[in-house]
Amino acid sequence: MSGGRPAFYALRPGGWRDYVTLLHLPYTAWHLSYVVVGGCLASTVSWPRLGLTVLAFALAMGIGAHALDELHGRPLRTTIPDSVLVALAVASLAAACAIGVVVAVRFEPWILALVAVGAFLVPAYNLELFGGRLHTDVWFAIAWGAFPVVTGYVAVSGTVAPELALAAAWATLLSLAQRRLSTPVRRLRRHTAEVTGRTMLADGTVEPLTRETVIAGPEAALRLLSWSTVLVAAALAVLRA
Repeated sequence: MSGGRPAFYALRPGGWRDYVTLLHLPYTAWHLSYVVVGGCLASTVSWPRLGLTVLAFALAMGIGAHALDELHGRPLRTTIPDSVLVALAVASLAAACAIGVVVAVRFEPWILALVAVGAFLVPAYNLELFGGRLHTDVWFAIAWGAFPVVTGYVAVSGTVAPELALAAAWATLLSLAQRRLSTPVRRLRRHTAEVTGRTMLADGTVEPLTRETVIAGPEAALRLLSWSTVLVAAALAVLRA
């Protein structure tokens, strides 16, 4: 493994900091925003149901999926014991499913189908089951982009509508853009020891090419996109409130 932090949001290794790093906070906030966007597109917003749906995704994705991801290869290099990661994943996913079942029973039973899909996607994607066939950019965009939007909308409205398809497509494309930026950055941060070279400008100016300079642009874009998605969700929430 290369030196340096494995992600721009990773804290110094050890203790409680590992658990904060495990949450992937900027990306978790980004994808929870999709749930809010979906819920706020409904004709009438039920804030309790939307809040429960956001909580379920925070548990399943923010904790469960990321715990399984760390268990599978230690990409964040935390020192959290395997047994703790398994316990976090199981408990958070079970709690998320329980929330989904309660919402389905009290509001719309066919939401149970979405609960089942979510319970399948978390281990299938993050543990790279089925030979990793679901661990692709497209499946990432579907599982963590389109699916949160759809679930947020359905949990609030109990139905589907044309605008939902457009919102799901938006989240899918934005998540694909995220992957296009984050994949090379992760490779550079976690598996590349050194980048050497230079860039010569048209006026003859020579600029050094290093690992840091290659990372800087895509990573700055990822930070801005995460904040912009959160702000879009916040604007919709304020509008509907």
